[in-house]
Formats: sequence, structure tokens, C-alpha cells
Amino acid sequence: MKVFLCPNREKLAALTAALLAAQIRTKPESVLGLATGRTMEAVYARLALAHTTQQLDFSRCTTFNLDEYAGLAPTDPRSYHTYMHQHLFQHVNLTADKTHLPNGMAEDLSAEGTRYDALIQQAGGIDLQLLGLGENGHIGFNEPLASLSSRSRPVVLAPETRQQNAELFDGNPDSVPPRALTMGTGTILESKRIILTVSGAAKARTLQAVLEGPVTAQKSASALHFHNDCLVLADQEAASSLTIHSAIDHATQHDPELRALQTLLNAH
Repeated sequence: MKVFLCPNREKLAALTAALLAAQIRTKPESVLGLATGRTMEAVYARLALAHTTQQLDFSRCTTFNLDEYAGLAPTDPRSYHTYMHQHLFQHVNLTADKTHLPNGMAEDLSAEGTRYDALIQQAGGIDLQLLGLGENGHIGFNEPLASLSSRSRPVVLAPETRQQNAELFDGNPDSVPPRALTMGTGTILESKRIILTVSGAAKARTLQAVLEGPVTAQKSASALHFHNDCLVLADQEAASSLTIHSAIDHATQHDPELRALQTLLNAH
């Protein structure tokens, strides 16, 4: 795992988008794992702009999203299908048959999880998986105590997750569906490359626990320590509780990959 700190939320979004764009340009037929949430909105806005102004071509890409609420139709304005269409899909030249999200309306949610994993495998696996970090340490909707080897499946959302996601449900956490479909932590760890993007002071203590604490099923993001190509990008607010700043600074000065990220950041 490597950690790179950005000065603010805007630079964080710019760097995340630049790395995704570089993946697409290097491998136009990339299989991308995508995430949702407020942190990702600025990332997708920059990718859409790159498509319009820099001819960033998505036409050969395939995408798989991390999760979807159980019981919400794709056309529901609160669904992640709608989120992805509004923030990315309608702005770029991805074809509909190459964009995938779990089907929250499936009659058999467990079978839908199995089907989703099989689709990822048929596509050749995920080349680059983009992740956000939940305030309770989850990636996808792998809530505390979820197995670190779990596969895509239905889950029960933790109360704090429903509270965190209540904004799109009239601010009422009780209106957030209690269940969802998610890629499993084990599924996520099979991605060839992972970028975890974290912003905001509300995530600071959680990020510290993920990076500095033990690997534990209480925080599924801590399993990323087992991945051999995981990059953590954080803004200064999200990094404010870390005690390893000197180690991060030293690595940034001497690691060629991290120095290249600094150059890329300066260019954006």
C-alpha cells in the first residue's frame, strides 16, 4: 500500500480523475470498477470534461459498480443506476451494454451476487477499482464484521451507513433501504489495481484506523493492506489524524511512483 496526500478536495478529485484517464489511455479496453458518493462526483465531472475537451474515449471500456440498494428500480432517482447516469454515463461515450450495476430488484439477491461476480470474471477481471471510504470503515457496502474474503452478495446496512446516506432520502435514515447488494471484499481484492480516495474531516479517524490500526473485519477497508497494488489518496482534512506523516513524506520524496504523482498533481 502507498499513501499520497493532496492539499485539498479539489486537487484530490483532479488527481483521481487524472489516474483514471491515464488508465483508459494506456488500456482503452479497461475494465473499471466504479464507486458512488459525494467524493466521486467531482471525479466524474472531471472525467466528463476530459471526454469533451481532450477526447478521452470510453467507448471500449467496461464498468462495474460496487453496489446498489435492494428494492430500488434502476429508474428510481435515489438509485445508484440513476447516480451513475447523471454524473458520468450520459456525459461520455460508454455504451449501455458495457455498464454494469447489481440488480437491486432481483428476485433472488444471493443469486444476483453470484451472477455479478461471474460477469466480472467473464470480462477478464477489474483492471482498476475506484473506492471511497465509509465513515465506519467500509468499502462497497461491506459493513463491520463482514468477512474479508466475502463475495458479491446481499447485505444489511449498518445504522451509521443509513444515516450517512440519508441526504437523498429526504434526510430520513429510516427511508434508506435497509439492505443492498455489494461487491464482496474478496471480490474487490481481486482487482488488478485499487485506488482508495478519501476526503473530509469526517473520515479522518476512520482513515487513521484503516492505515495504522490492525487489519480487522470491523473495518473492511483495512483488508486493502493485503493488496499488492493499492494507492490511497487523501486530502489534508482526511489525513489530519494520521501519526505517520513523516513516513508518508519520506516515501513521497524517494519513491519514483509517488514522485510521479506529485508531478501529475502539479500539472492539474
